[in-house]
Amino acid sequence: MTEQELNRAVQYVTASTSYARETVAEILRTGLGELSAMATQSARQFDRDTLLEYVSQWTIKRTGQPEPLVREVLGCAGRWLDEVYDQIAKRQPDLSGESANDDEGAAPV
Repeated sequence: MTEQELNRAVQYVTASTSYARETVAEILRTGLGELSAMATQSARQFDRDTLLEYVSQWTIKRTGQPEPLVREVLGCAGRWLDEVYDQIAKRQPDLSGESANDDEGAAPV
């Protein structure tokens, strides 16, 4: 995710919620940063829901922001979270529960 895309997500979420731009930026940078780091560093496979729950919990702990606020901000940024997840899934086909040659897919891990 580029800086421009991140700024676009921050602007969108700030306009969609009543939270300060700085708060939204901190939450999105933290959450999306961890998601991106996991994509490059983790050999484990996660389904989407498990991965996004982990990112939510990690962001809550890392930023010290209340859970409802973090979940609302990340929820509003769902489109960008899904983009990052899709990029991860393309690099690691088993992440989505499908192999590159398996159209039917396998059960998620």
